[in-house]
Amino acid sequence: MTNEIRTTALNGWAMLLANFVLLFAGIGLFIFGIREMAAVFIVAGIVTELAAVFLFCGFFTLQPNEARVLVLFGACKGVVRDSGFYWANPLYSRGQGGVWENEKGVTRRVGAVSMKVSLRARNFECQKLKVNDKGGNPIEIAAVVVWRVEDAAQALFDVDRYESYVQVQSETAVRHLASSYPYDHGEPGEITLRGGTDEICARLRQELQDRLQRAGVMVDDARLTHLAYAPEIAQAMLRRQQAEAVIAAREKLVAGAVGMVEMALKQLSERKVVELDDERKAAMVSNLLVVLCGETQAQPVVNAGTLYQ
Repeated sequence: MTNEIRTTALNGWAMLLANFVLLFAGIGLFIFGIREMAAVFIVAGIVTELAAVFLFCGFFTLQPNEARVLVLFGACKGVVRDSGFYWANPLYSRGQGGVWENEKGVTRRVGAVSMKVSLRARNFECQKLKVNDKGGNPIEIAAVVVWRVEDAAQALFDVDRYESYVQVQSETAVRHLASSYPYDHGEPGEITLRGGTDEICARLRQELQDRLQRAGVMVDDARLTHLAYAPEIAQAMLRRQQAEAVIAAREKLVAGAVGMVEMALKQLSERKVVELDDERKAAMVSNLLVVLCGETQAQPVVNAGTLYQ
């Protein structure tokens, strides 16, 4: 792995002044050589002018959170990170030459890679991916990743086109994460995609960091932005969720009704309002449960006889 070596460049303003002095000196030597008909001064003036023009090619500027990688004949000489106006050897490479990309069997040139690398935080929004969760259910998942270049030399030399590398590895990590956890129905105590949001995001960030470390990239944050069942099973899963909600509500309703019936029988017995045998207690419990658990309003029925007729 390539390691970034911090370095500094010469102050651009001082070198600009020196270059202008050299430029005017070359003009003076050339004029003096013509007036004196001295070939030595004419040649010296021309050489000085060419040297001044060559040195003018070494100026560059850096904005805040930007780095310049200095490469001389294929060897990395260091990385300048401080913003400002600088001068460096004009022979330092300004690009890595042509970069070729193969897309759907067609190879095309996409341009040169600049030696300037942005160190600012960037967002990559992973598009919706259709994958199977741990239980084999098709789901749709998407995420957003906040990343930045930590090591400019690694980003340029250890991977090919680090922006594309981040994109591919991010989508791969999201797919692997989705297939490692159930959507919302797992084993007791098991983390699910829908229920364990913080744990899932932390796991995604760690996996992305492990994958992108080779490219000198630091992952600041990773969050899921979309999580849902695939359209072909969404309706069936929705009905299942509705059924589970109804069952849970019924359980609470029945538990409350049983508690109220028990309290009513206990208070009737303690206050000696009425003496009920087992059969009458059963009838009373049945009537109370119908009234408390029914979805519609109970309609009273008048019994003209007795409980036993």
